[in-house]
Amino acid sequence: MRLKFASYNIHKSVGTDGKRDADRIVTVLREVDADIIALQESDYRFGQRASTIPRAMLDDTPWKAAPVAKRRRSLGWHGNALLVRRTFDVLSSEPMELPTLEPRGAVRCDLDVGGLRVRVVGMHLDLSGLRRRDQIHAVLDHVGECDPPCPTVLMGDFNQWGTRTGAMQAFGDHWHVLDTGRSFPSRQPIARLDRIVTSPEWGCLEQHVHHSAMATRASDHLPIVAELELPEFSSLTEN
Repeated sequence: MRLKFASYNIHKSVGTDGKRDADRIVTVLREVDADIIALQESDYRFGQRASTIPRAMLDDTPWKAAPVAKRRRSLGWHGNALLVRRTFDVLSSEPMELPTLEPRGAVRCDLDVGGLRVRVVGMHLDLSGLRRRDQIHAVLDHVGECDPPCPTVLMGDFNQWGTRTGAMQAFGDHWHVLDTGRSFPSRQPIARLDRIVTSPEWGCLEQHVHHSAMATRASDHLPIVAELELPEFSSLTEN
């Protein structure tokens, strides 16, 4: 079982030239061609919080949006959205409240991928750092309470520079924090703000930042990518 995961802060589809262009974002997503994608800042922040990527545009892609939105016109929750291959069945999905001083949140989705249950969480953590560790603990508590346990991948913009410092210490030794590379700012990346973290069942075949001319212009973040495998897995036993 091999799956490609990606996380991408699309900056409300506003590129480094200051122009909002969802076509560029979708082009970058096609370049990455991941099976499961966590998006951050996918919705407008005010008003009806409509998606900055028209849903009709997604209809022409290999992905569907997991149903995690609380608002009819939103793609996600506090901008967090999950795109998954259309061939995957969504078993359950929900938005997650996080302790916060800012408008932040997370979303969870359980998928049936070829008879295997896979759990994915997308998130955008506190910019100030005051509640970031608490937010990670909240995500881990939520995942720990989900039934049944299954292979899990956590992705998003963690707003954390150090790989194993600060709030990242909350993961302890049980979770694998991948070092995908520097993804921000997109023109000259210096910071590892975007992260992929896996439960111990996963093996990592490849991890990298996606660089392309389009990705450099489409958002102020570059997408991060990891190809993961499950050397051994049992069949999905319950929905």
